[in-house]
Parts: sequence; structure tokens; C-alpha cells
Amino acid sequence: MTHPLLSLREGPVARLRLNRPELHNAFDAMLIAALTGALESVAADDNVRVVLLEGEGASFSAGADLHWMRGMAAASETENRDDALALARLMRTLDELPKPTIARVHGAAFGGGVGLIACCDIAIAVPQAKFGLTESKLGLLPAVISPYVIEAIGPRQARRWFASAEIFAADTALHMGLLHRVVPEAELDTAVEQQIDLLLKAGPHAAAQAKALVRRVAAQTDRNRLDADNAALIAQLRVSNEGQEGLSAFLDKRKPRWSQ
Repeated sequence: MTHPLLSLREGPVARLRLNRPELHNAFDAMLIAALTGALESVAADDNVRVVLLEGEGASFSAGADLHWMRGMAAASETENRDDALALARLMRTLDELPKPTIARVHGAAFGGGVGLIACCDIAIAVPQAKFGLTESKLGLLPAVISPYVIEAIGPRQARRWFASAEIFAADTALHMGLLHRVVPEAELDTAVEQQIDLLLKAGPHAAAQAKALVRRVAAQTDRNRLDADNAALIAQLRVSNEGQEGLSAFLDKRKPRWSQ
């Protein structure tokens, strides 16, 4: 039986490849569990500094597997809640992963596939990629992925796309903020490698803390608390081994030890 997820290592880069090409990398319980487990594993691996999420075959991910959804339609409400919580755990694990993450979007992404892209720190796609939050066509909604998609594209855009289930193009996804770059298909791997190179020049601890800082600042309404927390963070970073090495390297006009 083909494993639903391929996990590849290229030095400090972990490539996690959805591997159900015959089903356009659609989710089922096995793929959700496999990807969650792989993310938890790389989170604990100090040798991994960047995580690349990609898909095998023609699509990035078509969202939920129809066969799996048919089975869940016959299950109880409690079983459906437990199933949805497993997907929620996957999305939150990816969103909060203490490593920079890149989505390499070479093809279509629908439903939960859009959720994966929204959870990644950086998303790069080709012009041919299509996107859709198509759940409402089935009388459903993208509830589990909604926190991450709304954070990426904003409430105003989400109100349209959640309700209409329209398919939208890569340039629209770029304009909305779901994607960071759209590049010609022949240049996709080069663009991804350029982004990886930039991330590997950052201090590993600083890169890991970056998304936590953004999340905390975005959620904090007490400006005095925010100033105190940020001052404490930068003070801690300045006296840390990584901060000392980074500052010394800059002053000595050399590369820091972690730089590739």
C-alpha cells in the first residue's frame, strides 16, 4: 500500500509531500494522521530548519476525499466531531510549527488544501493553480480551517468566498494574501530554493520565534503589556548564544555559524 505522505530530508530542509496523486492528494483520516505525526516529528528535530509542504501529481490538494466524506456522512455527530478535531489538530500543528514553513503550490488547492496553504508561513504558486473554498456547494462550511484562512485573506474576502464557493485564480489568491508569490511553472523550484536560502540565513531560534511573535502582537490589546513583553524578548535574544553570535558576526563582517 502506498504511503499517503512522503517525508524527505535535504540537509536542514524537510520536504513533506502529500502522496495520493490519483485522488488529487485529498484528505482522509490516514493522511491527516500521517501529516500531523510528521509535523510533530520535525518540530522536535533540531536539525530541521525549514519545512516544505508540497503535493505529488497534478494537484496540491483537493481537500476532503469524497469516499471518506461519504463514510463520515453515515457516522454519528460525535464521530464527526472527533474527526473534525483531528483535522483541527493538523491545522494548528502546522500553523504553530516552530520552524519556517513554505507551501509549494504547483496545482489546484480546494477546501482543506487552502487551509494548509493558509497555515504555512510562505506560499508560492504557479499561475495555473486554481483555488476554492467549495464546502458550501455540499451544504457545509470550511469551519475547521476558517481561523487560518480568515487570518490570511481577511474577513471581508472570506465572507464572499466561504458563501459562494467560487473557484479563483492564482492572481486573485495573491491579491487577497493567500499567496506571497506567483511565478512561472519553470521558475517554481528556483523561487522556492531562493526562499529556503533566505530562511537558512536567519538564526534558527529567531526564525522559530518569529511566528509566535507575530501571533502574540496581533492578539495583544494591552500596549503596556506588549511593550514589556517585547522588551523582555529582545533582551533575552540579545544575550542568548545565537544573538551573541549574530551580533559578533555582523560586527566582524563574517557569516554567522548557522548561515548556509
